Amino acid sequence: MSELRTERLLLREWRRSDLSPWAAMNADPEVREHFPGVLTREQSEASVARFQADLERRGWGWWAVEVRDTGEFIGFTGLDPVDEGMPFTGVETGWRLARSAWGHGYASEAARAAVDFGFDGLGLAEILAVTTATNLRSQAVMRRIGMTRDPADDFDDPDVPDGPLRPSVLYRLRAGDRTGRR
Repeated sequence: MSELRTERLLLREWRRSDLSPWAAMNADPEVREHFPGVLTREQSEASVARFQADLERRGWGWWAVEVRDTGEFIGFTGLDPVDEGMPFTGVETGWRLARSAWGHGYASEAARAAVDFGFDGLGLAEILAVTTATNLRSQAVMRRIGMTRDPADDFDDPDVPDGPLRPSVLYRLRAGDRTGRR
C-alpha cells in the first residue's frame, strides 16, 4: 500500500483510532453541507472498511490524512474510479476535512499529492473532480491544484435527490497540463 508524504501531511492507511473523529466529521452538518445528509457512526465505519479494502487491494484509493507534526487525523483525500451511472468515466480525486483543518491549505496540499501519485505512479492521462455547483470552497481547491472546468460538462448527479445539491460541476486535469501549478 502506498503512503504519501507532503511537507506537512501524511496520506496513509486507515487506523481504528480514525473511526471516532471520522464519524464526528460525518455527523457535522457543516462538513456535510454539500451532501444529502449526515452519516451515522455505522455508515462512517462502513465507509472506512471500504476505503481500507480498496487501499489493500489496489494500493491506492481514499487515504486517511494526518498532520505529520502532531499525528492528528484531519480527514481524507485520494483517488477513486468514478461511480458507474455517471455521465463520464475515469478516476476522480476528492477530499473531506474536519472543520478544525479548514483554512490551512491542507486540502490543496493533500489533493496535489494524490494527483501527482495518479499521474506519476499510476500513469493516468486525466484526473477528474466533482462537486455540487454550490460548493465554492471545493471548486477553489480544484482551481488551486490546476484543474479547469468546462460548463458544458456540468450535470445533474444521478445519485443525489432532486434539489439544490443535484446540479454538479466537473473539473479536469490532464497530465500534460500540470506545468506551472502552484
